[in-house]
Amino acid sequence: MNILILGATGFIGFPAAQALVRAGHTVYGLSRTEAKAKLLAAEELIPVIGDVDSDNWIPLIAKLDIIIEAVGGGEIVFQARTTFERVLKAVADLRSADAPLLSYIYTSGGWVHGDSRTEVVTDTTPIVRPLSLVTWRPAVEQLVARSTAVNGIVVRPAIVYGRSASLLAMLFMGASQGRVTWPGTPGGRYPVVHTDDLADLYVRMTEKASLLGGKIFDVATPNLVSVDELLQRVVEVSGAKGPYEYTRPTNAFEEALAATVLVRPYLANALLGWSPRKPGLIENIEVYYAAWVASGAGDTNWSSLKALT
Repeated sequence: MNILILGATGFIGFPAAQALVRAGHTVYGLSRTEAKAKLLAAEELIPVIGDVDSDNWIPLIAKLDIIIEAVGGGEIVFQARTTFERVLKAVADLRSADAPLLSYIYTSGGWVHGDSRTEVVTDTTPIVRPLSLVTWRPAVEQLVARSTAVNGIVVRPAIVYGRSASLLAMLFMGASQGRVTWPGTPGGRYPVVHTDDLADLYVRMTEKASLLGGKIFDVATPNLVSVDELLQRVVEVSGAKGPYEYTRPTNAFEEALAATVLVRPYLANALLGWSPRKPGLIENIEVYYAAWVASGAGDTNWSSLKALT
C-alpha cells in the first residue's frame, strides 16, 4: 500500500513509519527540514519536505491508500481539524468518484476519557469529561470517525514509553538532575504502551483499514502502572536523591500528567489480534532510563548509569 505519515519524524510517527516499511509498504513521510528528510530516506522512506500547513503533500492524495496523522506539538490544537478538512477537499478534487475510499487514521489520546480513580472506561465508553487540555479532541475524533468521504479511524494511545521517553523524558530529566518530582497525588495509575507496540498496531490497522471505518481504538497494555511505584523505581535507577515528591499541578498540562485513566481497551485485540509484546514500563525501567540517556537528552549524565550495573 501507499501510505503517508504526517508527523513521520515524531515520537509516534517515526517508529510507525519504520514498522510499515519493514512490512513491505511504500511509505511517504512529511518532514519539515532537509536533515530530518535524510533521516527518513536512510530508513527507506520517501521524504516529503514541508510542514502540515504546506501544499507539498497534497498531490499524493490522488494515489494514496492510507494517511496516518501523528502530528505532535502544541500546534495540533489548531491544525487537527484544518488538516482533515484539507484532506477532504483534496479527496474531492483529486480522486475519481469510483476510487476506493482513502483511509485516514487520526491519532488522538487517552486523556479524552478524563480523570477518575474509580470509573473504568473502554474503547466504546462515551466521552463526557475530557481533561481541559484536550477538550477540543472529541469533536475532531467524531469528525473523522463519522466521515463518509474517507474511511476514518481514530487511535487513542495511552502514555507512550520507550526510546527517547516522550512525556516521561521530563521525569527522567529531573531524576538525572538529582530529584524526582511529578505532578499529582499518591495513588495514581497510568495506562501505558511502548512505542514499538503502538507501531505494530498501526501496521495491523493499515492492513485491515477497509474493515475499520468509524472505529475508535484505545491502545494500552492490559496492566495499569502505579505512579507511586514508577517514581520510586526512577529514584532507584537514576541515583537521584530520594524520596520522590508530588507537586500540585499549576497548568492544564500538569493536570493531565496527574490524571488517572482506568482504561481497559478491547477492540484492538478483538478486531486485529493485537497485544503488547514489549517488557512493561516498571519491570524494565532501567533499560528505558538508559535509552533516554543514550538518546542525547542526558548526554551530561552518563554517570547516572552506574546505578544500572
